[in-house]
Amino acid sequence: MDRARWDAEVARDVLPQWVIDTLGSPDCVLVLYETGFIKKGQHSAGVQRQYSGTAGPIENSQIGVFLLYANPAGHAFLDRAL
Repeated sequence: MDRARWDAEVARDVLPQWVIDTLGSPDCVLVLYETGFIKKGQHSAGVQRQYSGTAGPIENSQIGVFLLYANPAGHAFLDRAL
């Protein structure tokens, strides 16, 4: 897996059709989830001193937001952003 070449944006673009074909159900929910990633430096995108529920106090961190599809048959990540 660590040697595979793939494009995250292309995977994100084809994923919704796979979710509909494989997991599609009227008994579904979309989940919007936010989490923090503690960072020691400031060389990653979006790093700043900010409150993160992961760290508790104000720390250097990034905040990631994720969109998931879920139903009784399974779940899948649909998109992400920092």
